[in-house]
Amino acid sequence: MTEWKYLTAIAALVRDRWQQLKQQRDAGYVTETVVVTALLVALAIAAVALIAGKVRAKAGGISLG
Repeated sequence: MTEWKYLTAIAALVRDRWQQLKQQRDAGYVTETVVVTALLVALAIAAVALIAGKVRAKAGGISLG
């Protein structure tokens, strides 16, 4: 019978946690914001790398003599 008490307590705990998670409506929004920000940073780094490569190629082609 003690196992039944443990299972009942665990089920109540899981139910309570589930309700708490359902009430947090901003949790998904925060995660989405972090992912979008990380993607934008990656795109910015890629753009800077492309521009720097083209500038270096152009600078290397300049004749000083």
